[in-house]
Formats: sequence, C-alpha cells, structure tokens
Amino acid sequence: MSPLAERMRPRSLDEVVGQEHLTGVGKPLRRMLETRRLSSLLLWGPPGSGKTTLARLLAQGVGREMIALSAVNAGVREIKEAVTRAQEVGGLVLFLDEIHRFNKSQQDALLPHVESGLLTLIGATTENPSFEVNPALRSRARVYVLEPLGEGAIRRVLERALSHPEGLAGVEAEGGALELIAQASLGDARRALSALELAAQLGHGRVSLEAAREALGSQTLVFDKGGEAFYDLISALHKSVRGSHVDAALYYFARMLEGGADPLYLARRLVRMAAEDIGLADPLALRLAIAAKDAYELLGSPEGELALAELVVYLALAPKSNSVYLAWKKAQDLARRHPDAPVPLNLRNAPTGLMKQLGYGRKYAYYHDDPEGSFAQPYWPETMTPTQLYEATGEGWEERVRERLKSLRERFGNASGKQ
Repeated sequence: MSPLAERMRPRSLDEVVGQEHLTGVGKPLRRMLETRRLSSLLLWGPPGSGKTTLARLLAQGVGREMIALSAVNAGVREIKEAVTRAQEVGGLVLFLDEIHRFNKSQQDALLPHVESGLLTLIGATTENPSFEVNPALRSRARVYVLEPLGEGAIRRVLERALSHPEGLAGVEAEGGALELIAQASLGDARRALSALELAAQLGHGRVSLEAAREALGSQTLVFDKGGEAFYDLISALHKSVRGSHVDAALYYFARMLEGGADPLYLARRLVRMAAEDIGLADPLALRLAIAAKDAYELLGSPEGELALAELVVYLALAPKSNSVYLAWKKAQDLARRHPDAPVPLNLRNAPTGLMKQLGYGRKYAYYHDDPEGSFAQPYWPETMTPTQLYEATGEGWEERVRERLKSLRERFGNASGKQ
C-alpha cells in the first residue's frame, strides 16, 4: 500500500486545501483549467505546500500527458528523452521538481523547447527563482508563490485522512493529538500525514497524544509546550539577541536546534541580526557571523553547532545599532523618489574626448591632493536637497566615530555652504 500522503493527494482542485489565492474562483490556476490553456510556470513554495499536486491536477485538467522528473537525479539525457516523447505526441507537460538544482547548462537545454511550446514546463522549487532559475528560462514562465499551510488547513487535511475510505477511516484521534501534529508540521501537509500514519501504527489503530509525540520525535520539543509555531521561536531568538538577553537567546537557539530546525537557516538569520541590529556598533560582528556559518558548513552537526552558539552569545552581548538599517531604508526611499536625478558633472567619469568636452569630470577635486576642494565640490544632484541619511548611535564603534561624522558634515557645510 502506498503511503498515506500519496493516497490522500487531492484528485481535483476543489479538494486542494490552502492556496486559495491561486486555486479559488477567478484565480490564475483555476482559470487555466477552465480555459484549458496551460502555460509554463514556476511554483515556488515550502515543502508540503502542494506543488506536485497542483502540477498533476493542471496537466490532467487540460488533458495533457505529463512527464515528471526530479532535478536531483535527472540531467540533459532525461530532458532529451522528454523532448523525443513530446515530438511523438505533439507536446507534453514536463514537471521538474527542485528545478533550482539544475545548473545553467541543464536549464539552458530546456529553453528552445519551452520557447517553441513543445514542452510546457512546470518547475517546482523551494528556493527563490530570482536567484536559482536562469533569467531566460524565468522570463518564459510565470512565477506563482505557494504559502505554508496554516494549522487550520493542516487540521482539515488530517481530519479528511481519518474519514476517507482510502485513508485511515475508523481510526480515532485523542483530543489534542491532531493539534500537536498540525503545530509541529511547519505548514507541511506531507509531514503531517506521515506523522499521523505513524502515530496510528504506534497507537495500534488509535492516535493518542503519546503516539503523536513519539511519531513526531524531537520535533515535539519545538512545538509541544505552549503550541508555539516555528516563526514565533525564530522571532523570540531574534528579539532576545536584539534585547541583549544572552540566556534567553541561547535557550531559544537550543530549542530550535533540538526541534529539528535547519542549522544553516538559523545561521542565515544570525547573519541578518549581525547586520541589522549590531551593525557598525561592532563591525566585527558580521565577520564573526560569516565565520560561524562557514565553521558549521565545515564541521556539520553536532560539532559545528558550537560555533553558532558562540555567535549567539557574541551577538547578544555586542553593542547594538540599527543606524545603517535605518539609513538604508531612507536611501532606498530617496532613490525611488528621485530615480533619474542627474549626477553632478564633476563626479562623472570621462573615458572619451567627447565626454571631456562636455565637462565630464571637470573640476573634480581629488581628496588626497586637495582635501578642502574635495569638501567644497558638489556631491548631490542639483535637483535634490542634500539629506542626512546616516546618524551614528552612541554605542560601541559608532560612539567613537560620531564626532568624526559631525566634524565631516561641518566641513562640508563650511566649505560649500550647501552640503
């Protein structure tokens, strides 16, 4: 017998739980089925959110043959075989799971056949297509984002499995067991159904709370007590580091690791904390964060986890500053409001004679030769009002440079009367 998750795979769009923004009335995927016009697309979402199911339903719904490949073990040879088959039947749907694992040459091999319409590509990925899929291929496929299933949606999936004749009909679930599985599934329906099936086996036909805990294994450490969701814990870790509470930060970090969180995901979040919340109050924090991530990649678990724990302690104890974070937000807003303000001529490069004739680079004051002239020359576009974006805080390294920043701005103001 096939696994429960496979037996419970929806047979129609109406049976799909979640993703209403794509499958609801008038929404993109439903319109494709109603018009029987399927275009190439990329489904981007977390594990267990329904990417494979939607691909199958779309191909079936438009009456097209589908070949399913996984980029983990497929290559150019398998693509050529799919192309040959497509030529025999006049076109087909190629479902490529984990498309982000294909390298550039493998993705390029798809291009002419997707462009000609011989292959209608449905790519599934857990990674951002903007970074992992070639622009040329991405431009030929619409990207649809799938969301993690909420606890309510997971609960409906589990209840359906307990009542479905091909599922676990007749199996009873103890109060709280389904809630625990839904909380611990991290929005992954496949994980939830696998845990439910194992719990029913462990409980000899009854899903007890104890059997659910045993089926989930160490994941219950993360989600059982208090029912906190994954992102509540990462939020608690981030805010404990930001608030300089080293003990709480270590606790939440350990709790996530013990619960099965990906250490590299936590490493990336810690790098973000170093840049966002410590910033220039301690410029070494970001370097240590990268070093800790590299150390984990070198050592793996459990040895590498100590390097990440060291980073948690360092970041929690470090002085805090979000000055660069705030300055960057202001700079982005300013750039959006003034996207085409002309750069002052003195700051422009002049690699050709014509550019020199037009004044490019004229009157540029090279700081090392003419410091005062450098302070006096214009830096802002003439059409813009000079704006102070960055303000140093009073913590750590920034406390030492705050006076220099003040002095520099005074020199600009005294020299030009404008800056």
